Amino acid sequence: MATTTSNAIASVLADLAGLDLITEPSQVAKLSQDYYHFSPVLQPQLQDKFGDVVVRPVNEAEVLQVAQACVRYRVPLTVRGAGTGNYGQCIPLEGGVILDLTRMTAVKWMKPGLLRVEAGAKLAAIDKQTREIGWEIRMAPSTYRTATIGGFIGGGSGGIGSVTYGQLRDRGNLLAVRVVTMEDQPRVLELRGDAVYQVAHAYGTNGIITELEIPLAPAYPWAEVIVTFSNFMSAARFGQSLSDADGMIKKLVCICADPIPNYFAALKSYIPSRKSCALLIVSETCLEPLNEFVKEFGGEISYQKNAEDAGKGFALAEYSWNHTTLHARSVDSSITYLQTLFPDDKNLTLLEEMYHHYGDEVMMHLEFLRVGGTARPASLQLVRYSTEERLNEIIAHHESKGAFIFNPHTYLIEDGGMKMVDLAQLQFKEKVDPYGLLNPGKMRAWLER
Repeated sequence: MATTTSNAIASVLADLAGLDLITEPSQVAKLSQDYYHFSPVLQPQLQDKFGDVVVRPVNEAEVLQVAQACVRYRVPLTVRGAGTGNYGQCIPLEGGVILDLTRMTAVKWMKPGLLRVEAGAKLAAIDKQTREIGWEIRMAPSTYRTATIGGFIGGGSGGIGSVTYGQLRDRGNLLAVRVVTMEDQPRVLELRGDAVYQVAHAYGTNGIITELEIPLAPAYPWAEVIVTFSNFMSAARFGQSLSDADGMIKKLVCICADPIPNYFAALKSYIPSRKSCALLIVSETCLEPLNEFVKEFGGEISYQKNAEDAGKGFALAEYSWNHTTLHARSVDSSITYLQTLFPDDKNLTLLEEMYHHYGDEVMMHLEFLRVGGTARPASLQLVRYSTEERLNEIIAHHESKGAFIFNPHTYLIEDGGMKMVDLAQLQFKEKVDPYGLLNPGKMRAWLER
């Protein structure tokens, strides 16, 4: 439960009178949550963690006011977008103020290839505006309809579009961020160039992102296609080949091994049982050459929707990335997942070995993305969970063979991601959050200083 003193909270509330405040306990509890329940390891650790009050600022001046009050009374502050993260990124471990930025949604300006926007804008809403000038966001999570741009930059890493544009951490995918500090006298800083990585994917532990400048991609007429395969490795090799094909304009190459498609209620009529499938988003201009790829790998197109109709009914993107896990868990809540990057190997040797080794216990779900200039399969495998010990065994076995696991069963930035301390992020936090009030408990480097 919250550990902040009630006196400190009362003082903060007095200082913020006139702002949009939520103190009703059930609403505060709801806005203290994300999708950490995807992890049976995180569930017991986070289920009783709630903030004391939610503040919803409408502009940067109000954000500065909130920062000032929290510093004055030493009250923890946790920044939140739509709460669509999966590992407790925005769950307040020590109570305090939850800063909900979803009312800060203005597109400041846009021009071909470039956008300046407030952190609380939803990705789908941004695209609606930018598509009017023929452009769109380069990449988005499967929670695209509800996720905010600030939350995605603060807690995400890649998604639909990464097969072409790589990950958020790749230079060029984030141009600038505007950040409010938690110093005695809070300031607004503009970070550009490599300095943006001091706060990107830092879970809001070292600065409150209020605005971002991001590059855009050409908005092609996107068609949606399902291809079925009688064996998984044919589907996986098809995915690798399509992802490698420079002439094919694509946004999503998602491969799901049998029995994963059984969990997709709305897609059942398009994917016969015992089949693996590829869920694709490609430019309409590429549908003809796509047929050649499908033939080459013995697949069969079972569903195709042109760009005009792709916005109607279900969206294939919402069966990819972590929505795959969401659909599986809605049928069987004992299922959890891993996030794995397999070696750069066009033969998919280790992938094949792991597929046969684990069988149904670890179900293969691949998302192709560009890493260092080459297409590689990342796997968000579905795991039939038994015990934490077994889960750790599976992780250790993958790592011993050369696969890289981004562990989704920890809320610590370093342990989930690159497994090492990011000195630039730590040094930046020491400067801009000297009292350690921003989302405390999430940065191992700070805890172990």
